[in-house]
Amino acid sequence: MDSVYAIPLHNRFRGITVREGVLLRGAAGWGEFCPFADYSDVESAPWLAAAVEASEVGWPAPVRDRIEVNTTVPVVSPERAHELVAASGCRTAKVKVADPRSSLVDDCDRVAAVRSALGPGGSIRVDANTAWDVDTAVKSIRELDRAAGGLEYVEQPCPSIEELAAVRRQVDVRIAADESIRRAEDPLKVAVAGAADVAVIKVTPLGGVRRALEVAEACGLPCVVSSAVETSVGLAAGLALAGALPSLDFACGLGTRSLLTGDVTSAELSPVDGWLPVLRTAPEPDLLASVTAPPEVRERWLERLGRVRAVAGL
Repeated sequence: MDSVYAIPLHNRFRGITVREGVLLRGAAGWGEFCPFADYSDVESAPWLAAAVEASEVGWPAPVRDRIEVNTTVPVVSPERAHELVAASGCRTAKVKVADPRSSLVDDCDRVAAVRSALGPGGSIRVDANTAWDVDTAVKSIRELDRAAGGLEYVEQPCPSIEELAAVRRQVDVRIAADESIRRAEDPLKVAVAGAADVAVIKVTPLGGVRRALEVAEACGLPCVVSSAVETSVGLAAGLALAGALPSLDFACGLGTRSLLTGDVTSAELSPVDGWLPVLRTAPEPDLLASVTAPPEVRERWLERLGRVRAVAGL
């Protein structure tokens, strides 16, 4: 039976205040289908393929049993950013920047507070979610790099591959590609090597762990596995990917359970001292009753699931 959940977020994230999705039960366990609202049915098809892989097929064997993760800092005050990072136990923080609600000065203040919380040995990365043009990106990256006392990388500062390449030529900070890969018409053929230093790989938008492994190999860059703000069921798939990659040079963006006010399982995947375990199957969603979506939300998601099944042939 397909189960629809609705879980509020602690802070607005990617324009939403409630995370919604569908959990699928199959022969291999549980999978999660949760494309964001701005994804079309065609773009949502890989999200369903990832859920079907998890629930019906299972994941490849891992080569490591735990994954270091970063903590994610949404658009909050510097004081709150410091609190979140200090409480996380993580050595790496990813800070959201370039939000319409936040100026560059605000972003720099937030990044500086994160550096204070991490200390000099921690790593800070920022994510602009394609918000800047080339000139704005260059100026902003230089300011943020100063505020951070050194950035590990900047994730998707501009929308296009060409813009990423132009920014990369003008700054001394690594550039990471995210949307350029996962929203490409064919992620296996995206030539990001000249435009980025790091590839951000997400299981769900790429169609599952096996498909994501192929994309990671095709990119030819060091990879960071990141979440799509799923419940612990979806996070388990991201951990399966991180666990199966031949090499893993950076902390992964899979410590996002803390962005949600609840979870579908009592075996939630919250980092301990900045690490998460690699699981062979997703945890049992034994708390679904407490986060079941209202009838109108359930109807909307099941209708969407039916449409995407038809598109994907799954």
